[in-house]
Amino acid sequence: MTDDATFEEGAERPLRLRALDSDDLAVISGLVQDAVFPGNEMRWDRTRRRFALLLNRFRWEDSERAEARGRAYERVQSVLAFEDVLAVQSQGVAPGDAETVLSLLSLAFEPGEDGTGHVVLMLAGDGAIRLHVEALEVVLRDVTRPYIAPSGDKPRHPGD
Repeated sequence: MTDDATFEEGAERPLRLRALDSDDLAVISGLVQDAVFPGNEMRWDRTRRRFALLLNRFRWEDSERAEARGRAYERVQSVLAFEDVLAVQSQGVAPGDAETVLSLLSLAFEPGEDGTGHVVLMLAGDGAIRLHVEALEVVLRDVTRPYIAPSGDKPRHPGD
């Protein structure tokens, strides 16, 4: 028996979503809520103007099905990539620190002039990453098979 989880006997496919506006970004934000990643799994390629994270994403889209079937919750590794990134700022984040595990709470877009703006990645513990973008383009792509969530539990928030 392996620790790989399902994708429900092939009925589901790995996620591959693109956000080009705030509404699209809200969908992706909900799917990456509570994703975790070590500080060394984020990269900014200045030449290609791309900022990317390798996340261990809780599969919110599968949580009700897991509960209904009495099976374990799942996580999956996903790449979250931001295109046309002109600058990156961070607060309370140690980029490159493999020992620090960060938890992503939400994504938001602050529009600027002529399609430019800032994407803000809010992190647990008052950390944040702010990306100055020429245009909003975000891609979320699952890159591994799901695996059983190590905690065995669904993330909880105040008021749950």
